[in-house]
Amino acid sequence: MSAKIVKNYINGSWVASKSSRKQPVLNPATGETLAEVPLSTAAEVDRAVQAAHEAFQEWRTTPPYTRARSMFKFKNLMEEHFEELSRLVVQENGKTIDEARGEVRRSIENIELAAGIPQQMMGYNLEDVAQGIDETALRQPIGVFAAINPFNFPAMVPLWFLPVGVACGNTFIVKPSPLTPLSQEFVFRLLEDCDLPDGVVNMINGDEEAVNALIDHPDVRGISFVGSTKVAKLVYERATRNGKRVQAQGGAKNHMVVMPDADLPKTIGAIIGSAYGCAGQRCLAGSVMVTVGDAHKPFMEALADAASKLRVGYGLEETTQMGPVVTQQALNRVCTYIERGQTEGAKLVLDGRKTQVKEHPNGNFVGPTIFDNAKPGMSIVTDEIFGPVLSVINVPDFESAIDTVELSRYGNAASIFTSNGRYARDFKYRVRAGNIGVNIGVAAPIATFPFGGMKDSFFGDLHGQGPDAINFFTDRKVVIERWF
Repeated sequence: MSAKIVKNYINGSWVASKSSRKQPVLNPATGETLAEVPLSTAAEVDRAVQAAHEAFQEWRTTPPYTRARSMFKFKNLMEEHFEELSRLVVQENGKTIDEARGEVRRSIENIELAAGIPQQMMGYNLEDVAQGIDETALRQPIGVFAAINPFNFPAMVPLWFLPVGVACGNTFIVKPSPLTPLSQEFVFRLLEDCDLPDGVVNMINGDEEAVNALIDHPDVRGISFVGSTKVAKLVYERATRNGKRVQAQGGAKNHMVVMPDADLPKTIGAIIGSAYGCAGQRCLAGSVMVTVGDAHKPFMEALADAASKLRVGYGLEETTQMGPVVTQQALNRVCTYIERGQTEGAKLVLDGRKTQVKEHPNGNFVGPTIFDNAKPGMSIVTDEIFGPVLSVINVPDFESAIDTVELSRYGNAASIFTSNGRYARDFKYRVRAGNIGVNIGVAAPIATFPFGGMKDSFFGDLHGQGPDAINFFTDRKVVIERWF
């Protein structure tokens, strides 16, 4: 029996792609083919953009309260299908069912933010800026926006952008990752029932050809991107050269500083969740632990013990604590970095390559991995591995820890574990990272706060989520009036 072929959603209809290029969508835990996804052509992208462009004028004149009601309906449908969508995320991405449920819950929180758009879009005014002259600042939608999305949060990341963009009065195109397109297909079937006019939301599947077509299209006014730093920089440069607004979230190498006064059991739990949650495949994963002074020995011993006990397996099994990486290529990349770490002189304390899941021999499984005696400049410290590999660096004091964190070219997140308020304040004051955790392993902002990023982890001016999202998806027009 042949696998189903995922369709595009253009102008209110599900449309089969005419592209001759397709690739399988595989379950990372079982190797099973779930579907085939088309790699759409530039001409198909153009049809989606034209549909969104033609729908914009009607949608922008729709009252914000009406647009908000569509988001309320969308939110309720997501709640009704919460478990079904969570299980689909597990099947196409590989994370555990609890991780998938957390992803879907965060998705819903972003829809809730969009449902409050009548208040979020309010402008401001001042009477008598000069005698008889009043001045008003209005927020207005801009046009067609597109989101280019990663595989690691296939349900959530597109919903960082689409709900707010649409609620603000724009029209939207989502391009899912070809590795994980099924979650967005499911989401768009829910959007079909949200009273949105044809063309307001569109989905186009594809790879680099579709991405470039969106970036280059003159009717696309803005691009939201999440992915590697290499691609984020290319997207930013190309899209801004074409006169577009861009928010491009790049890669990460998040450091976690552990002071000697940190609470050992709670800190170990947080670090395990940070380093090995979602098999390390998230931009907020902690991948370097910096132990300070005497903290090193007790924390290393506890860390190795806790990591070795994690249950690796298929995420739909409730007892599983860590799933596979997304593809065989990702597995090979992780294993290559483990070999490289040994060659560079780090001590391999826990080797995830030895992990086997007998029930699923075709899965892309690699277990929790720990390197000790890592040094700044090693590839396992500088490169984004995007897998369950934690490198540990020991430094003598707090100042050395700050210096070590600042050596990284990335600035997505950083955490400190301490009982000392002075260290915590100094850390969050000085470290250049967009998301700071204090005794928090995964510093993930809720929907009402911007998702930060600095240095090579972000390209642009306005981040996703929160007030930044409202500013990104609207323009401010100032009206100065005098009446005789």
